[in-house]
Amino acid sequence: MFEVDVLVNWKMHEKWPAVISFLMSAMVFHVRGAFVGINIGSHVSSLPPASDVVSMLKQYEFTHVRLYNANAQLLKAFANSSTEVMVGITNEEVLTIGKSPSAAVTWVNKNVALHIPATNITAIAVGSEVLTSIPNAGPILIRAMKYLHKALVAANLNLQVKVSTPQSMDVILMSFPPSTATFNSSLNSTIYQLLQFLKNTNSYYMLNVYPYYGYIKGNGIFPLDYALFQPLSVNRQIVDPNTLLHYNNMFDAMLDATYHSIRALNFSGIHIVVTETGWPWAGGANEPYATKQNAEMYVNNLISRVLNGSGPPSEPTKPVNTYVYELFSEDQKPEPLSEKNWGVLSTKGSAIYRLSSLSSRVTGSSVVYCVAKDGADPGKLQNGLNWACGQGGANCSAIQPGQPCFLPDNIINHASYAFNDYYQKMQRNGGTCDFEGTATLTNTNPSHGSCVYTGSGNPNGGNWPSPPTPSLTPGPSSFSNFPSSSSKLEAGAVSLLLVTYAFLSAFFLLLT
Repeated sequence: MFEVDVLVNWKMHEKWPAVISFLMSAMVFHVRGAFVGINIGSHVSSLPPASDVVSMLKQYEFTHVRLYNANAQLLKAFANSSTEVMVGITNEEVLTIGKSPSAAVTWVNKNVALHIPATNITAIAVGSEVLTSIPNAGPILIRAMKYLHKALVAANLNLQVKVSTPQSMDVILMSFPPSTATFNSSLNSTIYQLLQFLKNTNSYYMLNVYPYYGYIKGNGIFPLDYALFQPLSVNRQIVDPNTLLHYNNMFDAMLDATYHSIRALNFSGIHIVVTETGWPWAGGANEPYATKQNAEMYVNNLISRVLNGSGPPSEPTKPVNTYVYELFSEDQKPEPLSEKNWGVLSTKGSAIYRLSSLSSRVTGSSVVYCVAKDGADPGKLQNGLNWACGQGGANCSAIQPGQPCFLPDNIINHASYAFNDYYQKMQRNGGTCDFEGTATLTNTNPSHGSCVYTGSGNPNGGNWPSPPTPSLTPGPSSFSNFPSSSSKLEAGAVSLLLVTYAFLSAFFLLLT
C-alpha cells in the first residue's frame, strides 16, 4: 500500500463525474461483451398475446428486446424476467415531448418508472430516424431527449436507463471509404448537440444498419456476398484506400463510416449500438434479392459476427450490441412488398427460415466447434472445402492421406475439419460458420482417435500449428466464444490492467 498526496484545486472536482462516467462506460462494455437482441414492431395485424411473445423470445434465447412504443401489456409481461427492454417513443410523441418538460415527466412516470424494477428497462429510444424523416425536427428532438433525461434524474433512474435516438445511415453523405465519411453538413449542428448529450449522459449512438439497402443502392458496385457476410476471395475484398483496412462485410464498413463521422466532429469514446438490421425474406417482382435464402444467410451470419465479440476494423475492441429487425413481419406496413416481410418468426412462433445460430448456440460449454451438417449438399460441401483450404487459409494438412484426420475418408469428415480450422482462426475477424448453409456450430467435440479439433475455448489445440491471428481483445460474448477457466483469469487480469490504466490516465490528465 502507498499513499499519494495531491493538491487539487476546487474546480477540478467538477470534472470527476465525467471521469467516473467514462470509466464506468468502458467497464460495462468490456465486461458484458456483445449481445443480439430483437425488435418487436407495432404494425402487426394479429400480434400474439404478450405472454406468448415472452415465451417465444425465451424459446429462441433472445434476452434483449426493443419496443417501438410503450406497449403496456408487453412491459408487464416482461416483469420478473431476465429480458432487458429498450422502450421506444414514437415520432409523434417526440414532437409533443420536445415542447413540454411536463409531458416528458408524465411519459417517464407512466411508461418507465411504473414498471421498474419488475421490468428491466435499460434504454429509451427517442423516435426512429427522426432527422431523416421529419424536416427541421432536430431542435425539438434534442429538447425531447434532454427533458426525458431530466425526468429520469428526478425519478433517480438515469443511471439505469439511457436515452438516445436511432439514426439511419442517410445522415452520412458518403459512407465509403469509411475513413472519409462525414455527417451531412446540414445536420452538423444537431448531430453535434446529440453527440454532446450522449457524451455527457454516458449513453450510446443508436444506428440502423441495412446492408440490404446498401447493396440495392450500390447498383452492383459491391458483390452480394459482401452484404451477406459471405467469404470473399482475395481479389474481391474491399479495402479502404486511406487506412488499408480490409472489410469483409458491408455491416462493418457502415459501422466504421459512422465511427469516422463521429470522430470528424471531435468526439471519441461513444459506442455504437445497432438498433436495427436485417434482411427481407420476400418481395415483389422487382425485388429479386428479398429471398428466404438471403435472409437466412444474412441473419445467421450476422449473429455469428456479433457474438464473436469484436468491433469493426477501426474499433476492434468495441463489441457491437445489435438488435435484429424484426421478430414478426409487420403486414400492416405500406408497399413495397418487402417492407411486410422482415420477421424471423410467424405469429404462431415458428421460424420463417432456419435459425440455427439462435436455437443451437452454445450456452453451457466452454468450447465451440464449426462442423458440416449431416445431409448437406455434397456439391456445396466440396465447394466449401475447396474454398476453406485455399483462399480461406485453413490448414488442411491433417486431412491428407496418411495424416491423423484423413479417416473416415468422406466429404463430411474432411469438410468439418476444414470448416472448423477456418472458423477458429477467423471468427474474431468476422469469419462465420455457414458455408452456404452447410455448416453449423456445436459444443460436441468432433475429435476422434488421434485427430484433434481446435475449439474456441482451446485456441492452441489441434494437431497442426496455426498462424497467429491479430489480437483484438474482444469482450466475452453472452452466447459463444466461452473461454476456459485459465482464459477467464487472463482476461480478468487484462481487464483490470486496462481499467487501472484508464483510471490513472484520466486522473493525471486532471492534474495537467
